[in-house]
Amino acid sequence: MRNNSNYGWLRASAALRALAFTGAGFAAVAAPAYAQDTSPDAVAAQAAGPEGDVIIVTGSIIRRTDAETPSPVTTISVENLDQRGISTVQEGIQRIASNNGPALTNSFSANGAFAAGASAVSLRGLSTNSTLVLFDGMRAAYYPLSDDGTRNFVDLNTIPDDIVDHVEVLRDGASSSYGADAIAGVVNIITKREFKGISGRAETGISSRGDGAQYRLSLTAGKGDIDDDGYNAYISGFYYKSKQLKNNQRPYPYNSDDYRNICRDGNCGPNNVVDGLDDTGAYPGFSPVVTNTGSTFFVRRANPASATGAQTGRYQILNPLAGCNRSTPYTLTPDDLAATDPDGNLINAAAPTTVCQEDLTNNYGVINPDIQRFGLSARFTARIGDDSEAYAQFNFLQTDVGYDGLPTTIRANAPAPFYFPRYSTSGNVAYYGGNTILQLPVYVCPRGTTVACTAANGTLNPNNPFAAEGQNAAIIGRLPNSIEHDESRTRAYRGAIGIKGPINDNWSYQVDATAMHMDLRRKSDGYVYIQHLLDVIADGSFNFINPAANSQATLDYLMPTATATSTSDLVQVQGTVQGSLIDLPGGPLQFGAGVSFRYEAIDSPSLNSDINGGTERYYRLNGFAVKGDRKVYSAYAELIAPIIDQVELNASGRYDRYSGGIDNFSPKVGVKFKPVREVLLRGTYSKGFRIPSFGEANATFPTTGFVTNTANIFNDAYLAQYGCTVATFDDACPQYIRNGSYGQTSLSNPDLKPEKSRSFTLGILVEPMRNVSFSVDYYNIKKTGAITTADNTPALQAYYAGQPIPAGFNIIEDVPIAPGDTRQPRVAFVQSGFINADTIKSQGLDFAANAQIKLNDSITWTTSLEGSYIIKLSTTFPDGSTQRYDGTLGNFNLTAGSGTPKWRGTWLNTLDFGKFALTGTLNFFGGYDLSAMDQGDDYKDCGQMTAGYLPCKVDDYLTFDLNAQVRVNDNFTFYASMLNVFDDLPPIDPVTYGAHAYNPVQGGLGILGRYFNMGIKVNY
Repeated sequence: MRNNSNYGWLRASAALRALAFTGAGFAAVAAPAYAQDTSPDAVAAQAAGPEGDVIIVTGSIIRRTDAETPSPVTTISVENLDQRGISTVQEGIQRIASNNGPALTNSFSANGAFAAGASAVSLRGLSTNSTLVLFDGMRAAYYPLSDDGTRNFVDLNTIPDDIVDHVEVLRDGASSSYGADAIAGVVNIITKREFKGISGRAETGISSRGDGAQYRLSLTAGKGDIDDDGYNAYISGFYYKSKQLKNNQRPYPYNSDDYRNICRDGNCGPNNVVDGLDDTGAYPGFSPVVTNTGSTFFVRRANPASATGAQTGRYQILNPLAGCNRSTPYTLTPDDLAATDPDGNLINAAAPTTVCQEDLTNNYGVINPDIQRFGLSARFTARIGDDSEAYAQFNFLQTDVGYDGLPTTIRANAPAPFYFPRYSTSGNVAYYGGNTILQLPVYVCPRGTTVACTAANGTLNPNNPFAAEGQNAAIIGRLPNSIEHDESRTRAYRGAIGIKGPINDNWSYQVDATAMHMDLRRKSDGYVYIQHLLDVIADGSFNFINPAANSQATLDYLMPTATATSTSDLVQVQGTVQGSLIDLPGGPLQFGAGVSFRYEAIDSPSLNSDINGGTERYYRLNGFAVKGDRKVYSAYAELIAPIIDQVELNASGRYDRYSGGIDNFSPKVGVKFKPVREVLLRGTYSKGFRIPSFGEANATFPTTGFVTNTANIFNDAYLAQYGCTVATFDDACPQYIRNGSYGQTSLSNPDLKPEKSRSFTLGILVEPMRNVSFSVDYYNIKKTGAITTADNTPALQAYYAGQPIPAGFNIIEDVPIAPGDTRQPRVAFVQSGFINADTIKSQGLDFAANAQIKLNDSITWTTSLEGSYIIKLSTTFPDGSTQRYDGTLGNFNLTAGSGTPKWRGTWLNTLDFGKFALTGTLNFFGGYDLSAMDQGDDYKDCGQMTAGYLPCKVDDYLTFDLNAQVRVNDNFTFYASMLNVFDDLPPIDPVTYGAHAYNPVQGGLGILGRYFNMGIKVNY
């Protein structure tokens, strides 16, 4: 039965329930000092400590007694995350309202991410490489693999959760303080300066469906008081595990490739099940390329004397007794067998009389990977003399990520080539060297035979049912008894030392040094090594009729484990001095200056290079590799001038010199104006830069990312040969077209220049009464010379229109839909180099409201509202054309189709009864139009949903969380959370390819559904 559900009504109903619940006061967050955008007075009080010590706020090198800076700063405390039921700091950062667009989530690891096993933040929709992540104001090593093979970032999973004090998010450019990459903002993880006593935690969680389990254990112990004893030392360890979640553990449509039950206004979705029937119940037409994706072997007679592997007759199941593997048999009707194309040609002439309809997502799809994480941290801090302080810190963290994939592929095109022509067992393509379609030969000979294998020196092939007829057997299908499995093990080692103290009454110094090393071991099983496949076919040692009968040694030879270890290193030393120059009417004129040296290196060898030949590699594993290092010398300064009590000016600048010859100066000016005590006006203007990543400038094997075909890269004239049009793309086009994807191969360019940015912010903060505040901040960022490969759309459209390919692009055709088929094939690869070309603009608004109200002597209500709105996000190209992405799926290629929703926000409320606190959070992630201008659409024209089986706009997504904490005594606290109280699963989005039928950035943890956490915290 088909569902014509009113999705908008359902979402609105959920929103009303959540709002009603929240409005009643049963909701949550910590005090304003721990809210997402906090009262500056409260922040200062908390950060400065009980004695009002001076602090350094992220974005400045000068210590100060208040947190009111010209730049907007969001503060997140660990207590805030606990009250929201968030188990890790990385997840808390992912939920920041200003985190939007191409963020990288842990769940994307299970959906083909380049940087599998990692998590990264993307402020302002400007991607992971424009947000700088710091640990205690110092840089961290990049993750050894790049996001999409190009974008360097810091993995949020390397954060040692239990020693984090709070996180500061500077929502402003900060290259004047920190150098490259701080264009969209800075995330600064601040660890605990000291810890006394013993603290432990045990937590477990599980969804209401009994899956998605996670566990967390931690223990921290410390001794000494820096002020009283002159020292403090603490050590902390933790263990965290999250279990794999599969698509078949979630309801329709997240568990199926068949979208025919998603209907709207009489239009229903396509059936993408392998060899599935269309929405009219008819068999849509046979394609060996599609049937090959299933896990049942089919064979067809092939002429061994034909150079092109000419085939005759119909395909048939190789082992009829075994039947269809994990799939449903469908016997073609006489009408199916007699079906013709518009020219009268039989479209099912090669089709088997029985096909196997397999739902790959239901059988093999993975939502979240297995994650295991553990670590150890230690810190020693000592007072030196009367006023100086020194520290040493060490962190070790290991993350293990594993996830299952699809059945093992044997008939395919090799991954993107570099040194040799691409090898294929899927078709006859001249570019690939004229190789033939995968076939089981008539005769098999011992391995090492160097002459032709004939009846004279071989035996009839036991795998080939046509051998006695003297015919080869063309074979399609995946191995039914083997699936791909990927694992990564990341180890991060970080050490830091530092000392600070006074020079005299007016001046002080601080020197810090850090070193960090990461090694990432990738391990992939279940992937066929091409030459070994050719070997076992030639000698008959692999049993294709009954794959389960093969020995482990045979399986290991066919699918040897692929391993590679990548490393990333960072060393940084920096020193600053600061003090007062003269007294101004508003206070002392403060000046700070510093110097810094930094060394960065990445060595990530290819897991699947073709350097030894086109067949000496695996199917389906990406070959990307990069190696590079650089040294950076920097000098920077800052001036804070309180002109009068109401006006403070701030000016800073930084000069960076790179060992490759690149240099840059980044200035910044800011002002805050307080006309009355209750109102603060603030604004900044800055320039910044992003250095070309190692992947963009130093890749030794180019990156190739795959993008699913969309209707608007085609045209009606091209699609007519496949019996469909752009308008009927989802309904009438064969799976070869509508489910196909093309590879975007990006070639590195060592001559790239840095991206340059110009940013300004304007904001107002109003505190009409104590513990009540409201703020609005406007941001405007412009990046010029943005590093990109030119938009592929013109090249794709030119190919499909039969026009000359534009200069700077190379198009590589895919194999045809069937052997010998003369129709123009789809595109396999688009190749182009990185260039400095585009201008990217992002502008928007941040909103915040915070209040803490004492209802009576025993009840306190705290509320915090945070929201971020993207007014416009666009790219302008050298030819003057502009693409706009806000509120759509764009930038499609950059975000994996997860898009750029305009709105994101949270509303948190708390009722604190003293020993008991009830916490609730309303999470909002805006919807977006199913269009993407970088896919050939017009802005918000619904170009990715031409079939009309869903509304043009993906719904807004609201979830509501509850948390309760009971403080038994000073030593024990019990807590429990119910996340996604109303069990609202994410809005349906069949276009994004980062997850199946939903958006992994918008959906986040929502795909888990209603989720329960409970735990205990112990403190002594």
